[in-house]
Amino acid sequence: MYSMFGSTVAAISTPRGKGGIAVIRISGEEALTVCEKFVSPKSGKALRELRASTACLADVYDEEGGTLDEAIVTVYRAPRSYTGEDTVEISCHGGVLLTESILARALACGAVQAGPGEFTRRAFSAGKLSLSQAEAVIGMIDAETRAALTLSRTNLNGAIRRKTDAIYDKLKALVSGVYAVIDFPDEDLASMSDNEIHDGIAEVVHALESLRRSYKTGHAVCEGVRTVIFGKPNTGKSTILNLLAEKERAIVTDIAGTTRDVISETVTAGNVTLRLSDTAGVHGTDDTVESIGVRKSIEALEEAELVLAVFDLSRGLDAEDEEILAHVAKRADLGIPVIAVCNKSDLFDADANNDDIDKIGKALGTAPLLLCAKSEESRDTLVERIEALFESNDVFLADQAVITNARQHAAVSEALGHATCALDTLDVLGADLACTELELAMSKLGELDGRQVTVDVVDSIFHRFCVGK
Repeated sequence: MYSMFGSTVAAISTPRGKGGIAVIRISGEEALTVCEKFVSPKSGKALRELRASTACLADVYDEEGGTLDEAIVTVYRAPRSYTGEDTVEISCHGGVLLTESILARALACGAVQAGPGEFTRRAFSAGKLSLSQAEAVIGMIDAETRAALTLSRTNLNGAIRRKTDAIYDKLKALVSGVYAVIDFPDEDLASMSDNEIHDGIAEVVHALESLRRSYKTGHAVCEGVRTVIFGKPNTGKSTILNLLAEKERAIVTDIAGTTRDVISETVTAGNVTLRLSDTAGVHGTDDTVESIGVRKSIEALEEAELVLAVFDLSRGLDAEDEEILAHVAKRADLGIPVIAVCNKSDLFDADANNDDIDKIGKALGTAPLLLCAKSEESRDTLVERIEALFESNDVFLADQAVITNARQHAAVSEALGHATCALDTLDVLGADLACTELELAMSKLGELDGRQVTVDVVDSIFHRFCVGK
């Protein structure tokens, strides 16, 4: 076992496979010493004689002194490198065997295989990145939409860090101001009035509430919303899946019960990413396979963050539709967004079916969407409704702090809870006890960007990275 920060590590930082180039990164106190054992600049200089942040053409040798490759080698010196350590990057030809051979030489010459996310973890430990910025690196790698890429870039540039720093500093000023007067009563220190303390805490609460609200958008853009298409058989659920996926992902026939299992697909709805599941039609059945499909459909409904409840009003609402409505109404009562889609609008008259439409709207507390899933124009209508649920007019992805994952949301929510409690405590028990809650708020906020975070949390974050990043 080796100490993560006491060793020099190496890994291939580009994807495995054939390509024009591949990059092997070596980072640590002995990076130059390791590389000088098998890398020789064509200029005749030793690597340590090269100026920092410069590249050179070099030969890379195997264990017998034969040339493995001619590569571009770049030297970075601490602290002006990605990791904050001495770093060497070897850009070689992108063959699988070749890159693995060069990595093997680095390991044979004294480096240790880097673990998942180890280079970025070293950058975090060196103070080059905050924890939210490190998570933004993952976001940029995993981004599937331009919106997700823009938001991750904004957070990598420190938007969350700047926002939380400002809130943290405000909390620190409030706490230190109150405790200074309590601890040094004879020093004639200027004390804050209860009104000033109240206004200061209220400002913190407002800022934390704004940050917490941003999660709805950040999660939808970057992580994706677990979405289930739910309804009885033959209402057009699979057609809606195909409409959103913009391809024939599910089999569509006039035969009821074509879908017997959950079909999953990731689709983009404007700026929102949907982790979409098309489920088997929910209805009474004695068929063993269909019964399993119905059970899985209900399980998917219970885990969903967005429900597309599909009804076919060309046949009017029946008992099975009533059962579907009861299921999704329970989710709506729990605050889960539900969009009722009255499909096959080309086959029914909205005026004639007005009672059914009103019944669905009253049960779910929102007007149903009338559309024909076979029409490509219907996609824009549905996407617009979905974006309205998850995008906020207060959030600007390119320049505003937006939290994107459950860890960040939990930290902000707990900090907000303590700040709100401090506001209540101030009015009843006084400023000194209110400050206890403010200190707890600082602690929770500190967890968000790594000021006061446990090793286990850091480990769980960086293990989401690939090896080489």
